[in-house]
Amino acid sequence: MAVVPFQNEPLTDFSLPQNREAFRRALEMVQSRFGREYPLIIGGERIMTQDRILSTNPANPKEVIGSVAKADRDLADKAMAAALAAFQDWSRVSPKARARILLKAAAIMRRRKHEFSATMVVEIGKSWVEADADTAEAIDFLEYYAREMYRLSEPQPLTRIPGEDNELYYIPLGVGLIIPPWNFPCAITVGMTASAIVAGNTVILKPSSLTPVVAALFAEVMEEAGLPHGVLNYLPGPGGSVGDYLVGHPQTRFISFTGSKEVGLRINEVAAKTAPGQRWIKRVVAEMGGKDAIVVDREADLDAAADGIVASAYGFQGQKCSACSRAIIHQDVYEEMIERIVERTKKLVQGDPRDPEVHQGPVADESAFKSILHYIEIGKQEGRLVLGGGPSPLASETGGYFIQPTIFADVDSRARIGQEEIFGPVLAIMKAKDFEDAIRIANDTEYGLTGSVYSRNRANLEYARRHFFVGNLYLNRKSTGALVGVHPFGGFNMSGTDSKTGGHDYLLLFLQAKAVSEKL
Repeated sequence: MAVVPFQNEPLTDFSLPQNREAFRRALEMVQSRFGREYPLIIGGERIMTQDRILSTNPANPKEVIGSVAKADRDLADKAMAAALAAFQDWSRVSPKARARILLKAAAIMRRRKHEFSATMVVEIGKSWVEADADTAEAIDFLEYYAREMYRLSEPQPLTRIPGEDNELYYIPLGVGLIIPPWNFPCAITVGMTASAIVAGNTVILKPSSLTPVVAALFAEVMEEAGLPHGVLNYLPGPGGSVGDYLVGHPQTRFISFTGSKEVGLRINEVAAKTAPGQRWIKRVVAEMGGKDAIVVDREADLDAAADGIVASAYGFQGQKCSACSRAIIHQDVYEEMIERIVERTKKLVQGDPRDPEVHQGPVADESAFKSILHYIEIGKQEGRLVLGGGPSPLASETGGYFIQPTIFADVDSRARIGQEEIFGPVLAIMKAKDFEDAIRIANDTEYGLTGSVYSRNRANLEYARRHFFVGNLYLNRKSTGALVGVHPFGGFNMSGTDSKTGGHDYLLLFLQAKAVSEKL
């Protein structure tokens, strides 16, 4: 089977009436399933438990999206046994045959695109545009990693010597634990899971307890695409018990995690301890937090910079590891930029994201709501509040977790709101005396995920290339919106292991190289 070169999945044009109507129908269909039960899937067996995870709508928490089975340690052991058994056969399936399952899954997901997106609108509060981009990225991951497995299955180049036949090829690792986040419940869940599977591994997928329904739909897609039972085991459950248990399990070969710094460091610590009977060093692939900055030079297109800051800071309510949470502005254009940022932020429409005109939905849940509001109170002591500063009136009207887009100016680099990941619609603006000072401030955190620079000065752009220490640096564009195959994604320092998702290096994280030499 020949495959055409990879191309990114087009985004839906919601200005077209037929597309808006199709999405409304998808929302109606998803809402008609509210309260549906979703079982665990272990070795192909569907298991409903007495304990449940209730997935609710953060815009209206009274609405139950789904009642999802909750695993315990016994069921975790059952999932491990199923994954180990399936690995014996799946690891021997030809790489191209594994890749074809991903291509089939991509085709199925493309047909169900609006269903996945509409589910995210109600399960985690994404706007139509944000949800559509999430699903498109998931399709991209399936298409891209399938082609990557084709590439890696070909003979690998080696230096030839007389009298020997030498080859190097890649083999899978074993059973992996996949722990995706709630903020990209389709794209990141699909990318993390599909990459490990196409490499020949079997997996236990432990989705976020906030977004288990989207993950359940993905498990259905993979089953429909022909994935054998036991290769993907769907196991929602508590991170503190089921998650920690599987991270420390002697049969777990690798852990792929995306989430907070605190949880990522905990996983790394637990995985580093060798359990009795363990025969390998566990591999940890971790994408963690960010405290991302957009730097605005005095020689910049200020309108473009303001547009990029607002889009990066408030897209999906700032709940992205790549979100702009710091704007570092040259002193010569500082006040002018604040005016432009505030002006644009005031135009954002907040409400239930089922409305296509809404830009700003709720934050993820009550815990996030309280945490973000706590940081806003801290910010009032650390900076000059210029916009927002508390819950939106919608929060009391609907019971949803709505927070006003908030801007603090005159924030010191070492302030808590300048250092700690808030993961919400809060922007800290900082003044730089010159361009080098701006880059110094940008680097003055423990993170190193994404960053942007707006400047027309070529020397300054080149300075940023060398000195702005992040895994993904964007020049004269926003800090969010990495595309599969275009912007391999991953960060430095406490932002994780710089895995470079959606790039040529990524599948190698789930493979090991074997060299075979025969004397002729």
